[in-house]
Amino acid sequence: MFSKVTCVAKATEPSTIPDCRSSERVASEPDQGPRSSFVQLTSLKLAPLLILLIVASTGCAGYNLGNQYLFRNDIRTVHVPMFESESNRRFLGQRLTEAVVKRVEESTPLTITDPSVANSFLRGRLVHEQKTVVTENRFDEGRAVKTAFRVEIDWVDRAGVPLMPRRSVLIDHSVDFIPEGGQSMATAQQEVIDRIAREIVGQMEMPW
Repeated sequence: MFSKVTCVAKATEPSTIPDCRSSERVASEPDQGPRSSFVQLTSLKLAPLLILLIVASTGCAGYNLGNQYLFRNDIRTVHVPMFESESNRRFLGQRLTEAVVKRVEESTPLTITDPSVANSFLRGRLVHEQKTVVTENRFDEGRAVKTAFRVEIDWVDRAGVPLMPRRSVLIDHSVDFIPEGGQSMATAQQEVIDRIAREIVGQMEMPW
């Protein structure tokens, strides 16, 4: 409801302009109704997005921290001695050891440490390594070649008690490669080594 407005013409001005004065102020602020509704509607639309972002961030954190529950909580450190090798090819034991150490550091809560302070020992031995020609070309040269490894591992505490369901585990892996396609024996061997390292760490997880 608008209040009464009195308009008075000023006689002193050449051009009389009504001087409109309100005895009461009509309204202190313009109507904020539409703007308030827009803000509320925008907040409602953004709320689900914020919830999804929070859930996603906490979910990732849970995943990163979750691997500690896959392994024994009474074992915190492990020493990995150099893997023994029955192969005549040089450095295979060293390459296996390096791959296993890297995998343990990346995928487990265990700390690699010296034997004097470690409370567990992960030991391995390359018991068999073989190179086999799968197919030949017309010149009787290897067209497809297979390299295969067999590794025996055990994981024990300082008292020699096994920390895996079995005293020792045999792991077999092989990879085919094609020399004519530019693939090398060294590359194929490294792929086999990486697969073995992943399986070794998998064997260290607690059984379900």
